[in-house]
Order: sequence, then structure tokens, then C-alpha cells
Amino acid sequence: MSDEKKFINGNEAITFGALAAGCRCYFGYPITPQNDIPEILSAELPRLGGSFVQAESEVASVNMLLGAAGAGIRAFTSSSSPGISLMSETLSYMASCELPGVIVNINRGGPGLGDIGPSQGDYFQAVKGGGHGDYHLIVLAPATSQECYDMGIEAFDLAFKWRNPVLILGDAIVAQTKEPVVAWTPQAAPEDEAADWCLQGAKGRAPRLLKTLFLAPGELAGQNRKLQAKYASMASFARAEQVMTDDAELIVVAYGSIGRICKSAVRNLRAEGHKVGLVRPQTLFPFPDALLEGLAAQGKRFLTIEQNCGQMVQDVRLAIRRHADSGFFGYMPGDLPNVEAFMPAILDALNNAAG
Repeated sequence: MSDEKKFINGNEAITFGALAAGCRCYFGYPITPQNDIPEILSAELPRLGGSFVQAESEVASVNMLLGAAGAGIRAFTSSSSPGISLMSETLSYMASCELPGVIVNINRGGPGLGDIGPSQGDYFQAVKGGGHGDYHLIVLAPATSQECYDMGIEAFDLAFKWRNPVLILGDAIVAQTKEPVVAWTPQAAPEDEAADWCLQGAKGRAPRLLKTLFLAPGELAGQNRKLQAKYASMASFARAEQVMTDDAELIVVAYGSIGRICKSAVRNLRAEGHKVGLVRPQTLFPFPDALLEGLAAQGKRFLTIEQNCGQMVQDVRLAIRRHADSGFFGYMPGDLPNVEAFMPAILDALNNAAG
């Protein structure tokens, strides 16, 4: 794709972003609503000299990703909610080995098989780990097809910069909404971006080891200290979109497709004279704690809106706990959200804050 506008959906945008980033290996297993991704790559990767593998399961897919990452290859996999659950053990291994893979989760309704409609029920799974042990994925949350394309590129750069798995968390609305996208070509990835650690044969150099088992006294504690220091330093690239927050009395916090819908609700209420604003986290880990705490210190009040039963609201409350609390409005997975559904909840929270 050249630097021009394309009319594509979020799944397509992530896919073409990944190809622009130099990804040439994909391993996956079909599940709705992310099936556009493997469908496109099954044609594009062989044409580009890459490798496409429809694996026998999600478990096989993510273990192939681990292997490719260990060889320093830009590779990714994609799935939807229950498929990501099956991958979680290996994601823990990748984080422990400090391997730079990219994972896409187009969140569907749950728990269980749920339905194929939009949901944000996988926030805990994405941000709190999902697998075992003290680890984090870097988590990006696009709201538009353009952000899907941009984050499809950025995910690989972040993965290799931090030697950490990166997860792009979307849903059926983000994935299936078609809109114009400006496709751009990033600088080519450095050929030596994995030269210091990848496993490509030890001829002429000392052997290397990538492992997740640390049995010597103090060895595991040392590895965990190293990982925690890395996660803490990731706060430097936490970011969020702010909409009319300067004079807002109430800040709505929402991410992804719900954040986009809430932006329209906030604009409608502003047009009616109500002082409301929006913070839309674009990184869910690292979370934009400092931004939210700064707004809370100014005396603002908060309402968190999600399409789940209350997950991100816990991180919002932790971020602002020294100054304020956050209300919560949950839109149930299984229902299709719209602007009119959110405006009364925002007005109620605004009136309660004023009272």
C-alpha cells in the first residue's frame, strides 16, 4: 500500500500496517470477528515472500510465534477472546524470555463463547497478564481504522524496542467499521535489531540461551526485578487522547470503540452547554496514570464508561485515588452501543458531581 487513502476496516488496517512494518510471518487459527486478518495474509504473505501458517489451534499458533520471535523475526498472531485465553500460557513464557511478538485480540462477547458482537470484557485479561506470573504485555487500544493501521506499525517497533510482547486490543466495532485510512510507509526496521540476543546459530560466537526456568538461588528474583524495572520505565510512552478537558467539570474515561462513541456524546453535551470532557486511553499498559492524576488534582470528577461490568474503572480509581473517585457506567456486552445510550449517564454523573 502506498501513501494514499484507502477505504478499509480495522482488521484490514491492522493487517496492512503489520506488512508495512516488515512483518513477514503470521501464524493463526480462524475465529470471528478477526477473520479478515488471516484471510488477507494468506494471499499477501506468499506474494511478498513471507510465511503464512494456518495452525491446528491457537496454542500451536502462539508457540510458532514464540519460535519466530526467538529467531528475531517480525511475526504476529491474531485471535478473539477465547482464542487468546488458550494462548495465555505461552504469552507468559514470551514475557519471561523477553521476546518481541505481536498479538491482536479482536475482543468478542463473553464469558464463555458469548457471541460475536462487540465487548470490552478482555481488559483484565490483556492488562493484568492473562497468564501466570508477574508480567505485563504492552497493550494498545485503537478506536479508528487509522489508529489500527498506525498501531499495526507501532506494535512491532515497541515489541523490539522493549523486547516484550505487544497486544492490540480491539472489538467488533473497531474491526468491522470501514473508513478512510492514510496508508504510510515507515522506515525499514534495522537489520540488526535482534542481533544481540536472537538464536540463529552460534557459529563464530558464544552460545545464547532464552529460557523461562530460573532454579538457581536468587535467579528468579533477579529476573523478576529486571522485568519490573522494565515495566516501570514503560510509563514514558503512556498516552491518551484528551477532548475538552481544560474547563471540564466531569471527565469521561473510555477506550477503544466506546471511547469514540463517548467523544460524540461529549461533543453533543458541550453543544448544550454542559462542561464535560473526555480522556481516551490509547495505551492500556502502560496506563496514563499521571495524566488522570493531574486532572484529578485540579478538582475534576470522573465517570468511567466501558462495555463490560467494570474493569478499567479499577485502574482509573487507582490513578486518581489521592484526589477523587470515579463513577462507573457499564454497557452490557451483547448490546450494540450508541451515543444516546451514554448521554443520560454522563449528565447524571455531571449533576451528581455538581451537587
